[in-house]
Amino acid sequence: MPATRLSLGAFALVFAVAAPGAAADEKDHQHQHARPEKLGTITFPISCAPGSQAPFARGVALLHSFWYAEAEKAFAAVAAADPGCAMAHWGVAMSLYHPIWGPSTPAEMARGRAAVEKAVAAGARTDREKGYVAAIESFFKDAEVDHRSRADAHEKAMEGVHRQHPDDREAAIFYALALLGTAYASPVDSTYAKQKEAGQILNQVLPQQTDHPGVAHYLIHSFDYPQLASLALPAARSYSKIAESSPHALHMPSHIFVRLGLWDDSVRANEDSAAAALAHVRKSDPGATAFDELHALDYLAYAFLQQGRDEKAREILERVRAVVRLDNEQFAAAYALAAVPARLALERGRWADASALEVTPAWFPWAKFPFAEAITHHARAIGAARSGDAPRAREAVARLGALHRAAVDAKIGYWPDPIEIQRREAAAWLAMAEGRKDEAVSLMKEAVALEESIEKHPVTPGPVLPARELEGDLLMALGRPAEALAAYEASLAVAPNRFYALGAAVRAADAAGRRDTARAHFATLEKVTARADGSRAELGKLKAIAAGRK
Repeated sequence: MPATRLSLGAFALVFAVAAPGAAADEKDHQHQHARPEKLGTITFPISCAPGSQAPFARGVALLHSFWYAEAEKAFAAVAAADPGCAMAHWGVAMSLYHPIWGPSTPAEMARGRAAVEKAVAAGARTDREKGYVAAIESFFKDAEVDHRSRADAHEKAMEGVHRQHPDDREAAIFYALALLGTAYASPVDSTYAKQKEAGQILNQVLPQQTDHPGVAHYLIHSFDYPQLASLALPAARSYSKIAESSPHALHMPSHIFVRLGLWDDSVRANEDSAAAALAHVRKSDPGATAFDELHALDYLAYAFLQQGRDEKAREILERVRAVVRLDNEQFAAAYALAAVPARLALERGRWADASALEVTPAWFPWAKFPFAEAITHHARAIGAARSGDAPRAREAVARLGALHRAAVDAKIGYWPDPIEIQRREAAAWLAMAEGRKDEAVSLMKEAVALEESIEKHPVTPGPVLPARELEGDLLMALGRPAEALAAYEASLAVAPNRFYALGAAVRAADAAGRRDTARAHFATLEKVTARADGSRAELGKLKAIAAGRK
């Protein structure tokens, strides 16, 4: 069958996805109002009924922007209309494997296996299609095997499809995604070999198809690391324009903007993403909040806090607190529900507020997400220890230990380490509050070492407070400003333009007698907070310190 180039913008009116009146607030959501669906351009010929080609390509586009629920629906519709289309069933199964996000749930595994069985029974008509079906079968066929091993099997199978069909761009792009999936599922490789290989493959495809959503998306994931982030800036600038109907595509560039400390860009990206998610969920599940919206709100709160726009951050907190039901109670939603209130307390040094935090909302199934619940207990422990309530801090530290054990027992990949980092940070500040200073320093150094041995998860713009910054605070409290300054600057080296670290660096540099350094850090902070709303009284104090006026 000859290749068919399908620009989804060209046939979007057939599907009437962006109907007039979809958004209640025209001012906030006019970018969605009355526009045809735009998801990028897909070239993916299949040997199914001619009428299956266009909706199948739309499903692939949704898949490349991680709009998994919508992709599953799209492929299921193709399969219902053309049951003998093996690739439609392949698409359903692919919608249930989330390489970057982490392991599929038991329910997703069951649906994925069922879809693979249907694909095999339908019988792919070409060797190429047989390769795709066999690749996803390698992931779903052994549910008892751990996620990482199944991801490795899928990667190897997709490598075979790519090698056997070198002119198939989709095979190259899906192989690049498979490489990223195994990289995320494996221990940290400081050389980023798989990520660089994926980036090289994607950059080879890019000149042939500049408006492919997967190419831009996966380039961002390939280089979403402090040392590599600048390489993905062109992709970050383009992805939201390629697939502007996708909430995730609108959000994803902010991963790179956060890495580079480009807060205005991050704000714009996540405001657009939250608006798109809100418009979609109002049509698909009225009364619910989209997990995509919550994910964008977490990144928005983070960016606003760096700029000193605390009133805007508080507005985000109120939106999060107003959530009464979700379209999907998944890990990104869990993370945002816990992280936003913790950020507002800790990033602003409001220790009493942090100490008072509770695990809310009560209706959310927190037991499924120990890493998210841990965020609240970490903030509570730090806040209590630093505001003089050692018993409350001790209770929260104990709960962090229990949550770490729960994550280990549940075999939740990646997350036990971040919980243990939080436990050690909290235990360090508890030790400090109880006068065990040497133990406090030792525990904090352990937390720093562990945090620097792993990468942040894509679900988060960064730790609620980086371990290096908490170490700096501890060293300042012990009267060691030169060492504290080194800790704050180490944090800024990997997370530039953070308000907390810049302000702390000004104080530490001044205390260490390094006035030029204090002035330099304040000059950066002044630029970062050019749009501050005046709620941070410490900005005036920091300005006085930088100017030599105590």
